[in-house]
Amino acid sequence: MTRTPSRTLPRLLAALVAVAIAAPTVPAAAAPAVPAAPPKALAAAAPAPTPTASAAADPAKPSVTWSVQPADQNGPDGRRWIERTLDPGQVVTEHLAVRNFSDSTVVFSLKTADGYLTDKGRFNMLPSNERSVDGGTWITVQEKVSVGPKQTTVVPFTITVPADASPGDHPAGIAATVTSSGGTVAVESRVGFRVMLRASGTITASMTIDDLTATYTPSWNPFASGTVKIGWTATNTGNVSMTGAGRTSVAELFGLVERDTPTEVEEMLRGGNRTVETRVGGVWGLGPVRTTVEVTPAVLGGDATGAEIRTASATVTTWALPWAQLILVLLLGALAFAARTVVRRRRQRLAQLLDKAREEGRAQARETGREAVR
Repeated sequence: MTRTPSRTLPRLLAALVAVAIAAPTVPAAAAPAVPAAPPKALAAAAPAPTPTASAAADPAKPSVTWSVQPADQNGPDGRRWIERTLDPGQVVTEHLAVRNFSDSTVVFSLKTADGYLTDKGRFNMLPSNERSVDGGTWITVQEKVSVGPKQTTVVPFTITVPADASPGDHPAGIAATVTSSGGTVAVESRVGFRVMLRASGTITASMTIDDLTATYTPSWNPFASGTVKIGWTATNTGNVSMTGAGRTSVAELFGLVERDTPTEVEEMLRGGNRTVETRVGGVWGLGPVRTTVEVTPAVLGGDATGAEIRTASATVTTWALPWAQLILVLLLGALAFAARTVVRRRRQRLAQLLDKAREEGRAQARETGREAVR
């Protein structure tokens, strides 16, 4: 009997797919825009134009725009920040230039503070409500400066290194600020630059590697290797700003197979820290996996001649299993066992059929013999 395949169901499915594709997508409602916070960060480490800031001291008045740069007695001298190596007890004079881009005279407050790096690696200085205890206290500058419209004013400031200053870096920042009032809240907007101060003496670049972890993530493709994700915290235990470079290696099969990748640590100020994450691919996870991180610090800024460079290293061992490969082996084993069982049963059945055929043949032969005797 010949059966004619039904075409109703395929046509119905095709129609439903066409309707789903043609249906318009409704866009999600846009979130309301969040007003940008007044600029507070100092000049970033990457090359960039002179930073400027804008603020409105009174909502009814036009905004104020200005910039601050390192300078000499005649005006901006092209430096992006000030970097000095000084002896304990030494006193030097530097200059800054405040440029007012506004159409009216503005009185700026000049402030100094200790410097630090934000979580995103940008240089900043402590806010006015936090007390400085290091390089920010070494700088003395006049409290206010009045700058005419479209004019630039050069202001001198003094750096005094304490007689008992410890060798190494003491980062600070200097900024010109404007305080704007909106209702009952006063907001301080500021722009400035780094003042990287280094006290002479023995320079040490060292770091620690803390909280080292390694997590193996297998590939669910049984013919592909997995990845080890490594995370750790780098802490600057030296006395200067530095970066770091080295390697992260992953060994398995008791060291017979090893893979590695370059490791970089971004800028850290004295006493600072950073979270570092690295991935190493091509790992099969055959039992114990030994992960080693080794980093050599590099001094930033100033003369690093004679500096003590101390390499840091740490190791952690984790156990890993190649689940995809194990599942594949189990499946292949199950298939082999099933195939062997089927073959054995077929052979047994064939043997039984042959025995039955032989028995039937013998019985037929005996019957034929008895008929012949008759």
